[in-house]
Amino acid sequence: MRSTLSFVFLGFTALSLQATAQNLDLIIRGGSLIDGSGSPAIKADIGIAGDRIAFIGPSTGKKAKRVIDASGLVVSPGFIDPHTHTAGDLSDPNRSRNAPYLMQGVTTVATGNDGDSPTAIGATLEKWNHQGIGTNAALFIGQGTIRREVMNMSDEKPTPLQMDRMKALVAKAMQEGALGISTGLYYAPGSYSSTEEVIQLAQIAGQYGGIYDTHMRDESSYSIGLLGSVRETIRIGQEAHLPVMISHIKALGADVWGKSADVIALIESARKDGVNITASQYPYTASGTSVTAALVPRWAEAGGALLKNLRDPSLHTRLVSEMNRNLERRGGPDSLLMTSSRDQSIVGKNLATIAQQRHESPVDAAIEIIEAGGSDVASFNMKEADIEAFMRQPWLMTCSDGSEGHPRKYGTFPRKMHEYVNTRHVISLEFAVRSSTSLPAKTLGLKDRGLLKPGYFADVLVFDPKTFKERATYEHPEVLATGVRYLSVNGQLAIDNGSLTKTLAGRTLKH
Repeated sequence: MRSTLSFVFLGFTALSLQATAQNLDLIIRGGSLIDGSGSPAIKADIGIAGDRIAFIGPSTGKKAKRVIDASGLVVSPGFIDPHTHTAGDLSDPNRSRNAPYLMQGVTTVATGNDGDSPTAIGATLEKWNHQGIGTNAALFIGQGTIRREVMNMSDEKPTPLQMDRMKALVAKAMQEGALGISTGLYYAPGSYSSTEEVIQLAQIAGQYGGIYDTHMRDESSYSIGLLGSVRETIRIGQEAHLPVMISHIKALGADVWGKSADVIALIESARKDGVNITASQYPYTASGTSVTAALVPRWAEAGGALLKNLRDPSLHTRLVSEMNRNLERRGGPDSLLMTSSRDQSIVGKNLATIAQQRHESPVDAAIEIIEAGGSDVASFNMKEADIEAFMRQPWLMTCSDGSEGHPRKYGTFPRKMHEYVNTRHVISLEFAVRSSTSLPAKTLGLKDRGLLKPGYFADVLVFDPKTFKERATYEHPEVLATGVRYLSVNGQLAIDNGSLTKTLAGRTLKH
């Protein structure tokens, strides 16, 4: 039998396996090691053999195929993003490297959030495996996708037969490896679902050990309100008997600015009552959505009749009135910046400017934009005080919610480190790393990931804390971040001395 040598080094249990001590692929030496647990940084070396961490401790006397000097650098687990929109990227051979995330130090992404996912979970994961992907990836099954599959864009209550079909689709997705079920209850058709309907589907995911991830029904005052939506989420967790994760938690718009304290109190109370509830957040004051989702009431989208309803004279007064109210919630026409549209002439302009140039009201301009194919927007609707209050919570994870035209897809993780750790001192570096590594790994149920620990997968990040920052802006959202010196995905270097390699070492992660 092979002997095992263990020793304690500066608070770590350093494990050196005789079988791997002489066959190390990589040693990362001399860095400031933050293990992802929230513990203080220490000076330690890491040895990697194959796709696993072989030891943590002094590397004196050990040899490897390659040794990296990490002096003056931070060594941490690779970041895990629990909420992205990368399914399209990962499915496209030209984008499957997932470069915007690798350059932020992200080694694992979850996608299929906001109730929108591929229908065929198993086939999608198999395609990614066959094609090759740059980061590890996992999928949620989207409740909105399932409802659309069974009921199209109907706003009706499902029949018993339709509910059975939706439950069967959730069960199939879970059997094929989905992490759980996601909802986008703010968006159509998810918004047409009652709480009871969602609970029934979430129960199926829970029976397979999955989790419930939600873009809540209301982050502002559109329908049941921010606090009402948090209560709805808690109820779903309680009655469906599964963990719940509030995606990109925020207080959106003037009606709810300052309500972060009330939201936190609700979540803390639920946690004390035994509800396993967490949340994720991106560190920007602007959300990313579309003109339609921001301004048009959901009833106008029912049955897929959006354009017909926009052009119906009998509905015009009601539509304009409700869209004006929604515009007020968003902070007015100056707050909506066009980021991606078929009409390139409007990109980079806010709705107020477009309306002035067209000599019409902002809502009339918005209707014209929608009729012409729509536009994505950066919606400036949050206050820093609320962002910081949420960020300080121990159950709060980092997520990008990355979408085209918004800098968060390219800059979320370095921005959090640079802006909120180094500049504003809102949280410590160790706290920030934990929120981006072990906490999402635990929440998503990812085995042997999220910590620097012997036997764990070698998803290891080495970054320069002085230069790790975002470069993407609202004007130029697709600029890669800086500061990642080395990034190992399953033991293979995806970034080497600051440059992307051709390695596609990511793996699909099933529930």
